[in-house]
Amino acid sequence: MLSRVANSIYWMSRYMERAENVARFINVNLNLILDLPQEFSEQWSPLVNITGDLEQFSERYGEATRENVLHFLTFDRENPNSILSCVRNARENARSVREIISSEMWEQANRSYLLVKDAAARNALAENAHDFYTAVKMASHLFDGITEATMSHGEAWHFLQTGELLERADKTSRILDVKYFILLPDSQAVGTTIDNIQWAALLKSASALEMYRKHSKQITPSKVADFLILNRDFPRSVHSCLDRAAVSLHAITGSPMDAFSNQAERRLGRLLAELNYAHIDEIISEGLHEFLDELQTRLNGIDDAVSRTFFALRPLTGNGSGLQSQSQSQV
Repeated sequence: MLSRVANSIYWMSRYMERAENVARFINVNLNLILDLPQEFSEQWSPLVNITGDLEQFSERYGEATRENVLHFLTFDRENPNSILSCVRNARENARSVREIISSEMWEQANRSYLLVKDAAARNALAENAHDFYTAVKMASHLFDGITEATMSHGEAWHFLQTGELLERADKTSRILDVKYFILLPDSQAVGTTIDNIQWAALLKSASALEMYRKHSKQITPSKVADFLILNRDFPRSVHSCLDRAAVSLHAITGSPMDAFSNQAERRLGRLLAELNYAHIDEIISEGLHEFLDELQTRLNGIDDAVSRTFFALRPLTGNGSGLQSQSQSQV
């Protein structure tokens, strides 16, 4: 497979996953406003923190008001991590590999872009923000389902899976980090009803609340962190995502799971080995924020290794402004 083709498939899936993640945590925050007192609910800067774009946002918008944050994360064409930018770039990457993906995948990628483009033109957030973000999530889920059902599970599919799963692991870690380190710094609120509502909202942000309830009846910070980081069965946990990404990476190279043939497999395998024997009590005692910060750095390192190993060149983004990159806390 040409490196250009593999790169486009990898980034197509990352961008689709990123758009869905942004839509999810924005929608959860909008619903959270209805359940909390104003002094706790009107917290918009943490949403920008999740994407790693707080510095860019502060330079361009200043105050983190509802209107500013929603526009920046949803329709801002200059923000590479906005929903509009993500679906546009996903569509452009899909266009470049139409001979590799199924026609149904291309059509859904195109519909997703037109959905967001039309919503931006008519200012859909002023009409019904909840319906819009739900539609974005469903469009991404539909793309995943179409991909699973119509694309051969060969080399191209494994590149797609690798990109999607690395993106998902990164976003899960960021959502957890923001809640634990930024969202509620007041220790007096820990263990209160407000604290419980926010931890439940965090689980909803990762589409994890119902599955967590089956796993544990009581919502506590350590149990939530354990579920979102180390649980091997929940498909959005960091461990589960990286485990499946490793399977796809080894399927591409043909190397055994207990060995490595390139730097990407080595870095991912080493991280997985540490997660296999990690315990949440040790992670928290040593500092959950520090652990998650290091995790995000290592995920970016894995992405860099994937790019160096498999992609000779990176194509331009959809707006032709430069080379593709994660565009968030890149190392």
